[in-house]
Amino acid sequence: MSVVLSVFIELQGSRVLVGKIVGNSDTAQFSYSQEYLANKTHQAISLSMPLQEESFSAEQTKCFFEGLLPEGFSRRAVAQWLHVDETDWLSILHGLGRECIGAIQIFSNSDEIPSDDYEELSENQVKELAREGASTSTELLVSTHLSLAGATGKVGLYYDEKSQKWFKPVGLAPSTHIVKQSHVRLEGIVVNERLCLLTAELLGISVPESSILHFSDLSSDEFLFATKRYDRIFGEKPKTLCGHAVPCRLHQEDFCQALGIPAAKKYESDGDFHLKRMFALLRAYSADPISDQLKLWDMLIFNYLIGNTDAHIKNFSLLYSPDMKSIRLAPAYDLLSTIIYKSSTRDMAFSLSSERNISHITRDSFRAAAKEAGLGEKLAMSHFDDIKNRFSGALKQATEILCEQGITQAKNISAQILNAK
Repeated sequence: MSVVLSVFIELQGSRVLVGKIVGNSDTAQFSYSQEYLANKTHQAISLSMPLQEESFSAEQTKCFFEGLLPEGFSRRAVAQWLHVDETDWLSILHGLGRECIGAIQIFSNSDEIPSDDYEELSENQVKELAREGASTSTELLVSTHLSLAGATGKVGLYYDEKSQKWFKPVGLAPSTHIVKQSHVRLEGIVVNERLCLLTAELLGISVPESSILHFSDLSSDEFLFATKRYDRIFGEKPKTLCGHAVPCRLHQEDFCQALGIPAAKKYESDGDFHLKRMFALLRAYSADPISDQLKLWDMLIFNYLIGNTDAHIKNFSLLYSPDMKSIRLAPAYDLLSTIIYKSSTRDMAFSLSSERNISHITRDSFRAAAKEAGLGEKLAMSHFDDIKNRFSGALKQATEILCEQGITQAKNISAQILNAK
């Protein structure tokens, strides 16, 4: 059955029609509207989909828009909730597309959208989100029409700093935070990610603000992890809704979307050359290509040091300015040590000079990778040596900070990270 979905984008606080998706999950094609193309200030919504009158192929369309959807168990759970097949990405996008990562919003003409609102969540409801995990997050995802890429159970919530209370966005109201649950299979994953993000921050790597939500009657496996959305900003005079300041949406796309690579191929295969292509993209499109290339390089070094073998190219993104005329590398996210878990692979998500196994990667691997990426060897290796030399101290400091907050599990995870490789 063919459907027609309207694609909107928020530009400096205003919703603008971009174009339409027409077809089904096998045939759907996206095209920009004539009105959007006629405005010379408008920009393409993806580097892989430049402004043009012709429709984009089904493959190009799926590559970008499916990239907005959750993956893995979260996608299967959402599909079951919506009573559609998990391969029916277009129906899932329709169900979740009102609040995507970035500034894209998806509607159909038949949608009945409730009035914008923020519904307060009680402490018990927040606790339930931790205890019930994926089932509760799935219900919230569907009820808020929220699409968050990734395989971990997560929801978008609004946090009011004055009242220190959490709210569920209703209608088209934007969220301010992404909240994840503890993983049923991977012990301590919330503390793991918070520890790694804090360590990265101490090393000077740009990361979003994050915190652990824990309650006295919840175990360490029931913590919630809240990350402040860097793709949501408050202007000088923000609009208000129910007495709450409303953030503006910033557009972003991950490197899979920007390079036109299907999400199913986010892990590098022989001949893909993901790193080389990522650095080339920054050189061509970043507003500050030298700075952003070094930031990306530092992220790669850090992922190696913490043992993050799941740092695939969907875990790196480009962030657009409010008018979309400027592009920068987004802050690092989804940072955690995967190799401390027995079920994890020891192969990195992409190779460093043809080497994938983290146990076999050396300083010389990074030296060769820098050359392949187009970086100057002296500067690249100076960054490698500096981060490597400061890593243990930063990890220790981050561990101490979390232990002082009562999150003592950080000490065990820190030791595992240091001994894993």
